[in-house]
Amino acid sequence: MVKRNYPVMNPGSLIKAVICLAGISLCTLSPANCQDSVGLAPSEGINKKKLFTAIALESAFYAGGMSYLRFIWYKDHNRAPFHFDNDNKAYLQCDKFGHVYGAYIESYIGYKLLRNAGVKKGPALLYGGTLGLILQTPIEVFDGMYDGWGFSWGDMIANTVGTCFVIGQELLFDDQLLKYKLSVGQSPFPLSASGYVVENPLARAFLDYNSQTYWLSVPLNKIIPVSKIPSWLDLSLGYGANGMFGKYENETSYNGIPIPPTERYRQYLLSLDIDWTKIKTRSKFLKAVLNSMVFIKLPFPAIEFNSLGKIRGYWMYY
Repeated sequence: MVKRNYPVMNPGSLIKAVICLAGISLCTLSPANCQDSVGLAPSEGINKKKLFTAIALESAFYAGGMSYLRFIWYKDHNRAPFHFDNDNKAYLQCDKFGHVYGAYIESYIGYKLLRNAGVKKGPALLYGGTLGLILQTPIEVFDGMYDGWGFSWGDMIANTVGTCFVIGQELLFDDQLLKYKLSVGQSPFPLSASGYVVENPLARAFLDYNSQTYWLSVPLNKIIPVSKIPSWLDLSLGYGANGMFGKYENETSYNGIPIPPTERYRQYLLSLDIDWTKIKTRSKFLKAVLNSMVFIKLPFPAIEFNSLGKIRGYWMYY
């Protein structure tokens, strides 16, 4: 088995990251095909070119993810009889928030691509809105077939929540009124345990739960009915956790090197945000760039309430 210098985490986090970046890159680099897919009105009638592009992209994401699991991630792991793993308490549930995020992104992109191709809402929700669950389910099945992992019902529930969050909003509001986002900041913990947590900034974004915060952004003018509040200004509620040097509890050493005693704690945050899809511009390229950032929480001042009983303020929270 390959030795890794970070806590073992579910491979779904990596797959989600790859798909997320692929979707964002696609919308940025191909505005003619994707700029409408993350915020603008769907086309009138079926556009075969866009439809074929959407089908090809969704198929490529699926095939790429499955190939990564089969030939790269699991290649150094032994097959085992199908088994289950109850990991609902792992990493103070940050892993579950990550599963919701991944499924939400995939379903969001899948649905918007089909709608932009002119597919009616019902079929688009059925074939595109369910994409998150379709892509994530095989990952859970693979987990149940290899040593070191296990099929997790908690992960499946989180994946379902992410998909239903997209479908439910379209059925209730005819829009993605609420946005589910991620921010990644500099955790004070990665360098404290001689590499127990990933030191590479890019890898840390996906593998260090101490650095991740998940946000639910709500249009502020829907909460405070004042016409002067711009439609693009959101109120954002965040959840994260810190002080984690292990899956369920902190380790005391890593490779013989002591890990500084650290208390694990939850973070609940209140901040502001921007809904990039509501920014008006005549530039198609700029619109594509702004819409490609729909899953990213903008750094803003924030207030933190944590499980240590402390309240903290941040001039700028990432």
